[in-house]
Amino acid sequence: MIFSDKLQTIISQNQSLLFVGLDPNIEMMPSRYHSQDIIDSLWQWLQFIITDTADFVCAYKPTLGFYEALGIPGLELLQKTLAAIPNHIPIILDAKHSDLNTSTILAHTVFTEWQVDAITLTPYTGQDHVAPFLVYPDKAVFILCCTSNPGAVTLQQYPTPESPLYLQVVKESRNWGTPEQLGLEVGTTNADVFSQIRAIAPERIIMARSVWGEGSNLNQILAAGLDNNGNGLLIPVPQDMLAKPNLSSEIQELRTELNQMKMQVIENNSTCSVWFPDVVSSNQHRYHDLILQLYDIGCIMFGNYVQASGATFPYYIDLRKIISNPQVFNQVLSGYEEILKGLTFARLAGIPYGSLPTATGLSLRLHCPMIFPRKEVKAHGTRKLIEGNFHPGETVVVVDDILISGKSVMEGAEKLKSSGLNVHDIVVFIDHEQGVRERLSANGYRGHAVLTISEITTVLHQCGKIDDEQFLALSEG
Repeated sequence: MIFSDKLQTIISQNQSLLFVGLDPNIEMMPSRYHSQDIIDSLWQWLQFIITDTADFVCAYKPTLGFYEALGIPGLELLQKTLAAIPNHIPIILDAKHSDLNTSTILAHTVFTEWQVDAITLTPYTGQDHVAPFLVYPDKAVFILCCTSNPGAVTLQQYPTPESPLYLQVVKESRNWGTPEQLGLEVGTTNADVFSQIRAIAPERIIMARSVWGEGSNLNQILAAGLDNNGNGLLIPVPQDMLAKPNLSSEIQELRTELNQMKMQVIENNSTCSVWFPDVVSSNQHRYHDLILQLYDIGCIMFGNYVQASGATFPYYIDLRKIISNPQVFNQVLSGYEEILKGLTFARLAGIPYGSLPTATGLSLRLHCPMIFPRKEVKAHGTRKLIEGNFHPGETVVVVDDILISGKSVMEGAEKLKSSGLNVHDIVVFIDHEQGVRERLSANGYRGHAVLTISEITTVLHQCGKIDDEQFLALSEG
């Protein structure tokens, strides 16, 4: 079961948005557990927390740093703690990992060996840091975008409070992974911060932190942080509550209070946003509505745009926006899926980094493992050329977003082949045409596309979205 489904299932089952931090913090440990053996004392306390909360929470969040601080015994304690958590409750490992060099091996350790469901990461090394964790399509990451620490204000509010860095983190990280696989970590007592983040990322799960500080208004935070369906926000159990002997009754009361607030918010914000076409055309293209939606959400723009290759085109395609629009993303995946079902392959390979969310979505749909060739070969760490597990001799289908020159997708395919994999087919969403599929064929690859640029421009012209002059320029381009 993928992380988002596992999370929603337990939220429904336990009727709770609460998560618990499982931190072996000696300073917070109740005196009744103190003994000469500190590790055993912490273990007894953590067991008590799990036993008394398992029926009333939706996730557990052990903080890796607390366990690491205790040395080898601490890591052994972490293993015992993870094993004690019921299998149906998601585990979010709070690692705040930021090291690109160790991202691949850590992803394998936490997701494969420790079997946690999600991990927290810092954003400043970019998508290539996050990508090794996204190879595991049933897992998830939470990107730290805002912290409540007063000393962080000068960084988070840079360059101005009106356009702060933490909102830029939200905007950029939305392009790194699907809503099912990438959430946000937000630490603040300020409901306005949640409101600003929710406006930019309406479809993301937000894991709230530090909401119990002085001046906090939980009702306002729920109103600002919940999504349009009344979900998408996880609330921490107050740390001091975990030291109380009557924890079970305390957390039940908190859950009831939280659910009452949530229902009030839902009643006040009952809306449903659905896209409908504003034009009707006879002899419609099979992807008529999808093309119009891509245009309406800004994935297709017209003007003079310099491409990565250096060429100037009269249009620009930005498909990164689709992963934040579930209605559109679902249709895009269906277009890919229709082509892929007619091909033979053992694994999917996404071309970093733009097509990784699409490859992840297809991996889940088709129940097919995913890999990807790195953009660059690291001169440190494992120096892996290919992220993910595979066996030489397997056939891999390559997935990318748009074919312009074919250069990047063929470079990716060659990396796969150099690792002993077979690549015959390359599937993209949009084909720029201009002979690019012929270039693929000349290099031994079969190219497939959901749409061509001429199909897109024809539909937009028929529907009055572009004028005759634009259509002619695009046709001649």
